[in-house]
Amino acid sequence: MKFDRWTRRATLLLATLTVLLSGCTSYVTSQVTAFSDWSGNDATRTYAFMRAGDQQNNLELTTYERLVGNELATHAFRQVDTSQARYLVGLSYGIRSDMVTVAQPVYYNPWPAPYWGRPFDPWGPWGAFPTAYVNQSYPIFTHLLGVRITERASGKEVYNVTARNSDEESSLVRAMPYLARSALADFPLSNGVVHTVKIPVDKNGGGPNEVATTGAAPAAAPASAPGAKVVQ
Repeated sequence: MKFDRWTRRATLLLATLTVLLSGCTSYVTSQVTAFSDWSGNDATRTYAFMRAGDQQNNLELTTYERLVGNELATHAFRQVDTSQARYLVGLSYGIRSDMVTVAQPVYYNPWPAPYWGRPFDPWGPWGAFPTAYVNQSYPIFTHLLGVRITERASGKEVYNVTARNSDEESSLVRAMPYLARSALADFPLSNGVVHTVKIPVDKNGGGPNEVATTGAAPAAAPASAPGAKVVQ
């Protein structure tokens, strides 16, 4: 069957868009804010997690501590007993839901049936011309993780970093690997730094393996985590 010129061009355009979309990567984007008085070195990076009295048997907190501990290990931190630790690490976390209202376009078709499809209407029955907008509301969730590091002997706070992101994910558990990676992606940051961290979504649901950060430079040059890519 011989296609006309318009159909051939439309087919090529559709094929090109399919290839481009198949190569797109979805990201989890977090805003990271840090306050720092860090002067430690690799030889003294021993730590223990600090908990309040009512958190001693908290399984959710244990899960999040494991994620943060994995990220601390990439920066030469070593977990030890509290009595031997130079630093104490405390976590805070939470999730908040809000409703967001956006205007959505309503489309019309200038080529009514039976003229959908080639060569009259390349967009099909949905049309391509917005005639009006309707307000639609949907829930959005903000996830937060705070990591606070203090010197055990003196109680002095030396590092305090917060990572937060917002999307349609209603589970804090699913968001936490990205928050933990974002919060410590560029440790140690300078005091008062605010920057953005983008982490590709793992299609298999596992831990992220690539990090891109913008808006800040680290206070020192820490060893990057395996597979991490930092873009200033």
